[in-house]
Amino acid sequence: MHHIAALNWISVFVAALSGFVIGGLWYGPLFQKPWMRLSGMTKQKGAQASMAVTFGGAYVLNLLAAIGIAMLLGDHGGWATGLHTGAFAGFFFVSAALGVIHLFERRPLGLWCINAGYQVVNFAAMGAILGAWPR
Repeated sequence: MHHIAALNWISVFVAALSGFVIGGLWYGPLFQKPWMRLSGMTKQKGAQASMAVTFGGAYVLNLLAAIGIAMLLGDHGGWATGLHTGAFAGFFFVSAALGVIHLFERRPLGLWCINAGYQVVNFAAMGAILGAWPR
């Protein structure tokens, strides 16, 4: 495990940004219609939200995730190791935690699949970026 001061901060900031590219595709052309239907989100509800709070908050949270993945990776470099580490964290930690919440909220299985799938892909991409970046 890495000490936070030893992180390559440029790679962490870039990895955190990758979530927007993936999210734009995931919740856009790939799964927009089923996600909106299953979550109860409408374009009107989305338009009422503060975009600065939503996107700023999403970046800060992705930044925390990227820091965590970078610390897990430590000196173990390479895109494949990063991809594996990120996918592992996304699947075993994040999707499992989301699953517990979805069960107690009695949310649809399809919604969990969309949201957890995004997180696994997002964490895997962040890990690949962090692993590939020179230290």
